[in-house]
Amino acid sequence: MRTLLWLLALFALAVGVSLAAGYNDGYVLIVLPPWRVDLSLNFFIVLLVGGFVLGYGLLRAIATTLRLPRVVREYRQRKRREKGIRALRDAVQQLFEGRYGHALKNAAVSHAAGEVPALSALVAARAAHFLRDAGREEEWLRRAAEHDDEAHAARHMTEAELHVDSRRYDDALQALNALQEDSGRRIAALRLALRAHRGLGRWDDVLKVARQLEKHRALTREAAAPLKQRAHLENLRIREGDARALAAYWAVIPAEERRAVRLVAAAARALIAAGDGALAQRIIEHQIEDEWDSELAELYAACRGGDILARISRGEKWLEKHPEDARLLLALGRLCREQQLWGKAQSYFEASLAVGPNQDAYAELASLFAQLGRTDESNRAYRDAAALCRQA
Repeated sequence: MRTLLWLLALFALAVGVSLAAGYNDGYVLIVLPPWRVDLSLNFFIVLLVGGFVLGYGLLRAIATTLRLPRVVREYRQRKRREKGIRALRDAVQQLFEGRYGHALKNAAVSHAAGEVPALSALVAARAAHFLRDAGREEEWLRRAAEHDDEAHAARHMTEAELHVDSRRYDDALQALNALQEDSGRRIAALRLALRAHRGLGRWDDVLKVARQLEKHRALTREAAAPLKQRAHLENLRIREGDARALAAYWAVIPAEERRAVRLVAAAARALIAAGDGALAQRIIEHQIEDEWDSELAELYAACRGGDILARISRGEKWLEKHPEDARLLLALGRLCREQQLWGKAQSYFEASLAVGPNQDAYAELASLFAQLGRTDESNRAYRDAAALCRQA
């Protein structure tokens, strides 16, 4: 319908022009002595319009010809850019597909095309890293640094991740520190820092970063707990033999992080070995009041010094709630033996064996009988311990 309307309008215009030209008797006189030209007005108008169209076309042709080198250059640049974008897209896809050789090749093509050179170099560096080509990895990271204004944070994060994966933890932390100076800590950067600190054995830093991740909800409490516990255990191990350092470190551990039974047991053993049985006794008592644990109950007897009778009394109160705990019975037997309560010690050792035969109870009973001069019974207990050992 639109085409039909245009045709009707053109026909109407043609008819109108024809009628106007038919009634136009005007002429144009051009005098250039000694020449003189007479033209009808209609013909002059046609010449004028035709000359304008011809001149306009000629000027457009000249302008197009002059612009042709620039058009060709822009066309080549556009094709090169399209090729670079296509190569970068293929490189990223191939990187995720695990086709690292193809990814490296396409990333190099994209970089040569000058299309997002920083990103292309980082993709190439990752591909080279997965190919275990350290030389090309360093080369592409260097090229990415040449375009640092485009992807500064991305370069440092990539460097940190690749260095952590290669166990170059010092280099990884250096990259993360440079990133922190410019844009502060990020969750991904904190995760990488956590791995680097663990690799270097910087357990105080592991604690700090794990708490930050937990605060920012990047780690659940359940996931953060083993990390913090491992850090505390390593810090306790570093301070072994120094009772003062162990006590000072235990004092700064937050109360909620002290509740792990494994951590309490490790701290108690370290304190006992360092000669601070009193503090070991207190932390065991505090933990058992919150949560019962047989291992801690047995360890309770190893705390040297203090009021042994008071410990026996506390242990017997625990026994009222846990009468079938073999380890608690063994601990009470050891405490009674240390206090020279021979009869009670024997009864507790035998009660422990009645709950469940174990080598420690047999060995303690044999040692007690030997100490009392009851050689036959001591030998029998040693034989029972040896038989139990063979069965195991």
